Amino acid sequence: MTFILSPDFGATVIHDGILSDFWDQCLCVGRRPGYRGGALASLPLAREGNHGTLRQRKGEGVVLDLARLAQQMQGLSHHLAQEAEAAQGRVRAAQGWMAQAALAQDAWVTRQRRYADHLAFTAALPVEPLTTRITLDPAPIAHTVVATDGSQIAPSHHEIAYCYLINVGRVVLHYGQGRFPLLDSLPEVIYRPEDLYQSRPWGIGTEDWMGHRRTMAEAEALADLGYHLQSDSPAGSPAPVLAMEDGSLIYWFLDTLPSEARDHILPPILAAWDRLRQRGIPLVGYLSASRSSEGLNFLRLPACPFSEPHCTQHCNGQSEKAPCGGFMPLRDAVLWATELAPGQRSPFWRSSASILDLYGDHHIYFCYLHGGAEVARVEMPEWVVADPDQCTLALQMVLTQIQKGYGYPVALAEAHNQAVVRGGDRRRFFALLEHEMIRAGLPNVGISAKEARKRGSIA
Repeated sequence: MTFILSPDFGATVIHDGILSDFWDQCLCVGRRPGYRGGALASLPLAREGNHGTLRQRKGEGVVLDLARLAQQMQGLSHHLAQEAEAAQGRVRAAQGWMAQAALAQDAWVTRQRRYADHLAFTAALPVEPLTTRITLDPAPIAHTVVATDGSQIAPSHHEIAYCYLINVGRVVLHYGQGRFPLLDSLPEVIYRPEDLYQSRPWGIGTEDWMGHRRTMAEAEALADLGYHLQSDSPAGSPAPVLAMEDGSLIYWFLDTLPSEARDHILPPILAAWDRLRQRGIPLVGYLSASRSSEGLNFLRLPACPFSEPHCTQHCNGQSEKAPCGGFMPLRDAVLWATELAPGQRSPFWRSSASILDLYGDHHIYFCYLHGGAEVARVEMPEWVVADPDQCTLALQMVLTQIQKGYGYPVALAEAHNQAVVRGGDRRRFFALLEHEMIRAGLPNVGISAKEARKRGSIA
């Protein structure tokens, strides 16, 4: 297996162009190349004092007091055991209500639409029979997956300069085509006052705005990958392409933003999705360990004991204590883990999140997919779901990614690895910045006294 450093992108590529083959040849199945064991495996510890306090060796900082922490573990484990037993009862209740809803699904969908404005919770609408369980075939041998993920260095007044960094990791993996993959990142430094304080008039902090800009940068980078990928494709019938984002495509945080601020973030994201759509590249958002209950909230309609599901009138708008929520706080993924076999997907649902009113024809649908290790939520824009062939092909490629990544899509894992800014990267970033500031003749370049003292202990 040959590694090549690309001078154009600074990216590591693999000789045969099929990254999955490299993972499969690792000596330890399930471990990525360069794996050195868990964080505690190489952590030198020393026992001090009569209380068994565990500390790192001299000069290496102080770790958690594990002896005192262990005293709390028994109570935590007992609590989790009780919660697991209670969850089984909630699952059985939810299964009963789902069976009842399936008998008159159209009537309950009509009821949800009629009373949607009176519900104190967000209930998704099933667009397929609730009894749908579809086993997916493997993806075609020849296909391509593109993915992006982002990370950042937050601004701090204690550093040598007030600025922040957004780093977007990019991955392009070709399978069965003999083409090199791409693994690199696009860093951007934001330092101009008009950019740093752009969000202040809307009452949004700089760090929050940094996160919103990162979300936008990830979507735009993903669209750029898809556009250039199609332009550079070899002649002949091109292999299908899948674009993946880590996390939800429903940007809930936009709901709380002023309209002016929202207009700086959402339109560029939707424009990026339009570019993918024009190229015929399906887009999916992959949520591991999803905590959503949108699907289960639909089952609260048949569970409602009142003639009309009017939450404000009957329950004072308190959905947590409502009689229809006997199976809450169960999550969708927990329920579908009991309903799906590995390789199967659930029916599709249409999200009812209010922010989606601004998405136009990019309204988000979702299903649950059993990848073997877990049940994940997979989201797609409406234009992907509207094309059954494209939708099925996208899900097949998602499932194949999960299998190649030993439980999590390999493209998303590698995009994260390319994006993440580690402690050493942060130090080098500020060292480079300090060097450039000194070269520019700036006086008194240095961190604050507080930051200096935090980096070294007198004791």
